[in-house]
Amino acid sequence: MNTLQRAWRHAVTARLSLRRHFTPAVLETIEATVRACETRHPGEIRFAVEAGLSLVDVFAGLGPRERAEDLFSALRVWDTEHNNGVLIYVLMADRKIEIVVDRGVAGGHVPQSEWDACAEAASRGFRAGQFEQGAVAVIESVSSVLAKYPPGSPGVRPDVGDELPDSPVVL
Repeated sequence: MNTLQRAWRHAVTARLSLRRHFTPAVLETIEATVRACETRHPGEIRFAVEAGLSLVDVFAGLGPRERAEDLFSALRVWDTEHNNGVLIYVLMADRKIEIVVDRGVAGGHVPQSEWDACAEAASRGFRAGQFEQGAVAVIESVSSVLAKYPPGSPGVRPDVGDELPDSPVVL
């Protein structure tokens, strides 16, 4: 997709569309899912969704991955005792899901294919217009990966409690 097409998509993907798909009830379900999933592993999950980027950012070439990495920092997902934060970022205008993982999650040794499979779980739901199911699917998939590759170092207390808010971030 060229820059003008992308700019158009970002300009017309209104916050109204975001609010239509991510209603207060859907946001409550996302929060409850994060809370429940975090009881099964020591990782910390944040879920963020954004309708579109500013046109300045689009024309500057800011991509979904770079935006997700910026938000990973801005939302302080990195700021956990065991570096075990995971950000799930949805950029609706680009129809992209990015998963950014802190270095303490299995020492960075989780195969990228596993994170890609998590993102695909959400994409299937979103493509079908089932945004609640897609969000729940990606959170549960990420949770399964975190349970399989627990964050933390040997000899270190594996879970220090709920360090990050469970509520989703709507940008």
